[in-house]
Amino acid sequence: MPSVSVFNMEGEQVGTLELSEAVFGVPVNEAVLHEVVVMQMANRRKGTADTKTRGEVRGGGRKPWRQKGTGRARAGSSRSPIWRGGGIVFGPHPRDYSYKVPAKVRRLALKSALSAKVSGNEVVVLDRLSFEQPRTKDMIRVLEKLSVTGKALVVTAARDENVNRSSRNIPGVKPMEARNVNVCELLKYGKLVITADAVASLEGALGR
Repeated sequence: MPSVSVFNMEGEQVGTLELSEAVFGVPVNEAVLHEVVVMQMANRRKGTADTKTRGEVRGGGRKPWRQKGTGRARAGSSRSPIWRGGGIVFGPHPRDYSYKVPAKVRRLALKSALSAKVSGNEVVVLDRLSFEQPRTKDMIRVLEKLSVTGKALVVTAARDENVNRSSRNIPGVKPMEARNVNVCELLKYGKLVITADAVASLEGALGR
């Protein structure tokens, strides 16, 4: 069963926490991680790209010249796809790129990502994280005390407005609720700074 140190906001170790083997100690399945990341990226696509066909392009209602006798190729419209300013053949049109993978696969991918963080010593557990008022300097100070540099995902059990507003202006730092943790964000950010309550929340949701 994996265990991690628990720190306070001053960067002092105040204990250890035994993590659930079923959530933070599973073998890392790279194929499943890839499958879920591709799904998440596809679901984020807007799908608004659009081109006009020859029936949608403005103009082209009159036959450019008579059918015979000019020596030129016959043409029925100046908006044919082979003409400059004409319609587009097989161009993109608005569509929905989203799809789903089974819930079991999504859960396994999330467990794999969390387990990879633990095995890579990229998880920092706090006994609590709260501020009396939103202040970016306070959050920077906490991260410095914890020796967290670079990109970091800050996870709390529930939405904390003071934590969110203290973190969102720090480059490379993203605050998030435990229920919103996903594979893409875990892989994107190097360090996972998470409260003990948020760990319990993840174990309760994924340990079933």
